[in-house]
Amino acid sequence: MTVQSSAPMPVIEGSTRLYAVLGHPVSQVRAPGMLNPLFAELGSDAVLFPVLVPPRDLGDVVRGLQRIGNLDGLLVTIPHKVDVCRYADAVSEAVTLAGSANALRREPDGSWYAENFDGTGFVHGMRAAGIDPTGRQVVLVGAGGAGMAVAAALLTEGVAHLELCDRDEGRLAAVSDRLEQHFPGRVSRSTAALRLESADLAVNATPLGLSPADPLPFDVTQLPAGAVVADIIMRPKETALLRVAAERGHRVHPGSPMLAHQLKLYRTFFRLDDARRRDAQDDRSR
Repeated sequence: MTVQSSAPMPVIEGSTRLYAVLGHPVSQVRAPGMLNPLFAELGSDAVLFPVLVPPRDLGDVVRGLQRIGNLDGLLVTIPHKVDVCRYADAVSEAVTLAGSANALRREPDGSWYAENFDGTGFVHGMRAAGIDPTGRQVVLVGAGGAGMAVAAALLTEGVAHLELCDRDEGRLAAVSDRLEQHFPGRVSRSTAALRLESADLAVNATPLGLSPADPLPFDVTQLPAGAVVADIIMRPKETALLRVAAERGHRVHPGSPMLAHQLKLYRTFFRLDDARRRDAQDDRSR
């Protein structure tokens, strides 16, 4: 689904500033359809474009993009959120906690600073929908880049306990051990047998659901009545998991609010209002 806007799309000229969103796949990303209208609304001479990057080429692509003089920022989606951190010169506390990043900004001195808004966007989206994670028993499937960030944000927001599941035992151990250091006694881990029967909130943070042929990430029939089922996948908006959960009477929460609530954060992070003021001053000086 393409996000519609009444604002005109930006005209690309020699002065245009560039932003890229990196992923593999990248066809599902919604950021260009949300940020490009924002650029137009702000009168910013900028454009965000998608870049399909196989994991083996990530380093070459990121280093190449960072050498483009008029490229000011990068957004990052699956499966690059962990590995992209090595191409930042400095990282935020959220990146340190989650071990992953979804945005990099060029600083005035030319260095690159990494941040992660996935967890904050997810929690803000849930709260806006009237779902309060505080005090809940949570099962989260997927310890990849986005899953790490969502887990850290939920623990920061005060969930009572979070069970983290991932098939990659090494990754699962590293993530859960790091979270346990910051949130002692509130994190457990599992590679297979989930304790869904006591979950208040079950979250899919895996890519399962991007394709109609994907299996469900967990067995919805094991959830108790009243449990909320959430998915971080943006497209399709209604994944098979959410459809099955809704059919069984569970409240469901899609992935799209997670990105929508990151827009304001991106606006601040990339200093888009500062750029708008600079453009206005340039116009007045001509």
